[in-house]
Amino acid sequence: MDLGIAGRGCVVTGASRGIGRALAALLCAEGAAVLLVGRDDQQLAAAVAEAERAGEEVGGRAAGLALDVTEDDAGERMLAAAEERLGSLDVLVNNAGFAHWRDLDDVPDEDWRAQYEVSVMAPLRAMRAAAPAMAERGWGRIVNVCSTAAKRPSSLMPEYSVAKAAELSLSRLFADRYAGRGVLVNAICPGPTESEMWMAAGGLLDQSQALSGAGSREQALAEAGAKRPIGRLADPGEIAAAIAFLCSERASYVAGAAWSVDGGTVQVIV
Repeated sequence: MDLGIAGRGCVVTGASRGIGRALAALLCAEGAAVLLVGRDDQQLAAAVAEAERAGEEVGGRAAGLALDVTEDDAGERMLAAAEERLGSLDVLVNNAGFAHWRDLDDVPDEDWRAQYEVSVMAPLRAMRAAAPAMAERGWGRIVNVCSTAAKRPSSLMPEYSVAKAAELSLSRLFADRYAGRGVLVNAICPGPTESEMWMAAGGLLDQSQALSGAGSREQALAEAGAKRPIGRLADPGEIAAAIAFLCSERASYVAGAAWSVDGGTVQVIV
């Protein structure tokens, strides 16, 4: 299927690893021009090179922007960089995020604030900068990468669950404001995914192993996968594929959605 985004200027945050990295390569493979945003210069350079390789046969282009998305002017800086280096900002994917496993009583105030900054204020600033310019041209796509925890709060990720629920509400507000002007805003709610957030040393897999008492990482991974009706965790590319569709011309009648891509984990019908 041709997604109809060849030549479109796309910004992906949290693009140096995991879902964001897979998405950037997928968009480039569709012929889009992608600005990858991340904080780690070395990881970002590797992700840009991977995206460039994915797009080399179809005219896809990739560039990197080292930036902390929680900075007050991050939205304006991403818009300016996209317009300068890509020509325009047509697609915005707010994907940056982090999570920890711990009890509600163990989360200090500063971590509640930090999670709100990355999951709510950063997407807000990015959308506030990007959406008006998209609306002026009459076409735009914004996807906010939320979580199954936004729909069913996780007792082991309290601050993450609350902030992601707020991000869903934020997405809906922007969807309602801009849908009639050609800018379609949606959210994706992934379940556990074999990205660095889970698989890196000290990540959610190691944390889950410590909490569950599993004898090995392999056992902890198998136990986590067994909790999903589909029987495993997602591959980052599977989440990226759903996001890419929402970024595309083909998703021309989807606005205000909050799609679960979780292997059937959260048993809700909305």
